[in-house]
Amino acid sequence: MKDEVNKGEIKMTEKMNAVVLTKPCKADELKVSQVDIPEVKNGYDLIQIKAFGVNESEVTSRKGESDPDFKFPRILGIEGAGVIAKTYEGSKFKVGQKVITMMGGMGRSIDGSYAEYTLVKEKNLIPFDSDLDWSVIGALPEMLQTAYGSISEGLHVKKGDWLLVRGGSSTVGLTASILAHHMGAKVIATTRNPNKLDTLKQLGIDYPVLDDKNFKKSVKEITPQVDKVLELVGFSTLFEDMSFLKQGGYCCFTGALGGQWTLDNFSPFMIPSGVYLTSYAGEAKDLPAQEFDHVLNLIEEKKLVLPIAHVYHGLEEVGKAQANLESGKFSGKHVVVL
Repeated sequence: MKDEVNKGEIKMTEKMNAVVLTKPCKADELKVSQVDIPEVKNGYDLIQIKAFGVNESEVTSRKGESDPDFKFPRILGIEGAGVIAKTYEGSKFKVGQKVITMMGGMGRSIDGSYAEYTLVKEKNLIPFDSDLDWSVIGALPEMLQTAYGSISEGLHVKKGDWLLVRGGSSTVGLTASILAHHMGAKVIATTRNPNKLDTLKQLGIDYPVLDDKNFKKSVKEITPQVDKVLELVGFSTLFEDMSFLKQGGYCCFTGALGGQWTLDNFSPFMIPSGVYLTSYAGEAKDLPAQEFDHVLNLIEEKKLVLPIAHVYHGLEEVGKAQANLESGKFSGKHVVVL
């Protein structure tokens, strides 16, 4: 499908390419098909997708293991970067303006970004102005929003804090660790894969630690206590991680890479006395446009390096990207560029 710019608007044909999931399938069964371009409606703007990251939750949806809010058929994709293609009357955005988006039901209760175009609520759009490559921009929305929200809204990380990131080699873990280090915190980031320790070190993380049977001893040798914990593994490690906290310390439950989101017979008395347990679920509003621009400037000035595992080209490579993510062999974000 070809697009033409005509009098400030992007002129489109009626059809677009998209990866439509109609039932649970394997990664290599994800195929490109043609569907109607979404119609603009009040409060929603149409985005021409230029790039998007591939996420664990999309793998879960593809397997048919999502929460009840997910329904087939569905275009996957919980985040995206692109340009405004068409606006509703009264929109604050202009055709051609660069934006990112994430969450807000994308790829779950509404169609997402595995497509040439997607329809997004205006309130879930974040504008930006940068000449960075779309492969870089496309890697950022979800992992940056979740990482930044966790360490700012969830943990209030500040200079001098000791921060433990459990699940530190995940994309969110890596990004949170890098951002916190840049803020002046001392970061301990964990991985269960010894081959990823060097990657963590190369990205500027202070103390990469192997999550094995000697994990508790390894952390104690670095510092007897930490100020903050970002929990990304889940309930399987939550209480051990809270045991590292000093009095008045905070633990933020953001992810469950280990698969355990809930715990039967949970009691508040299971939380160590004098420490605080909170959570972070994430919304687009938690990533201010000025903070996104700030991170883009740091990347442009080569003061900040964010993890990108691999870049793929075209919707035809979505299956390969999901398979590589699912393999667990890579550190960093998998990004598809259109």
